[in-house]
Amino acid sequence: MDDRLLTIQDISCVGQCSLTVALPVISACGIETAILPSSVLSNHTAPGFSGWTFTDLTQDMPAILDRWLKEKISFNAFYTGYVSKAQIPYILEIISKTRRDGSLVIVDPVMADNGKMYAGFGEDFPEEMKKLVKNSDVILPNITEASFLLGVPYKTEYDRTYIEDMLKGLYALGTKNVVLTGVSFEADKLGIACYDGKKIEYYFTEKLPVSVHGTGDAYSSAFAGALLRGKSLLESASIAADFVVESIKKTQGDPDHWYGVKFEKALPYLISRLDK
Repeated sequence: MDDRLLTIQDISCVGQCSLTVALPVISACGIETAILPSSVLSNHTAPGFSGWTFTDLTQDMPAILDRWLKEKISFNAFYTGYVSKAQIPYILEIISKTRRDGSLVIVDPVMADNGKMYAGFGEDFPEEMKKLVKNSDVILPNITEASFLLGVPYKTEYDRTYIEDMLKGLYALGTKNVVLTGVSFEADKLGIACYDGKKIEYYFTEKLPVSVHGTGDAYSSAFAGALLRGKSLLESASIAADFVVESIKKTQGDPDHWYGVKFEKALPYLISRLDK
């Protein structure tokens, strides 16, 4: 039976983030990609748009699961992104009832960035997210999300001890592997730190002088695709990081494209890396 990944996250109809990134990126990796939208937005919520529509789809999840069970639909991989507190129990049930033997669960604990929780998430959300983390094979938090999951201070200036204590703390939450994103010890380098419970490994790329919406989704999606293609944890993390850099480079110089990255133009690069 071929690989089939289910990704559960919101879909912004315009804006190059969440499912509009995950579906094409993972599909380009050669992985059949099924989706379960957690909500539908007219466009994403970053500055630049004056407003948006929002439709919560929590109430649809039980009926979708029931239909899938009747159709004997199953998955050998799961990748979660932006979800609400109320959806986490449903997601755990979906994973439990539709997973194949040996399936992978990849959790991007989307909830915060730059030291702040996203609007709409309460202080109790990290505790609920830990339930997904506990049942995961890999988690992909940024440093802000890691600090909220662990209840430790968020720092913009830190050393390796701070990062490695975070990795060990996150691993202790029950996941099998941690990939911490947004790690930087030098002004011109940005990268990731991986921990599998035994060894800590780093990978760094050049740090471009821009901040672009949707890069986290591009990263997590490329990581999931690479991991399903048989790449190791560090290889997958490295390929995803390089893919994001390539996507940003394809976007630079276009002031009208402020709402996301032109990841589509970097897909040939991603595919070539996966085929090596």
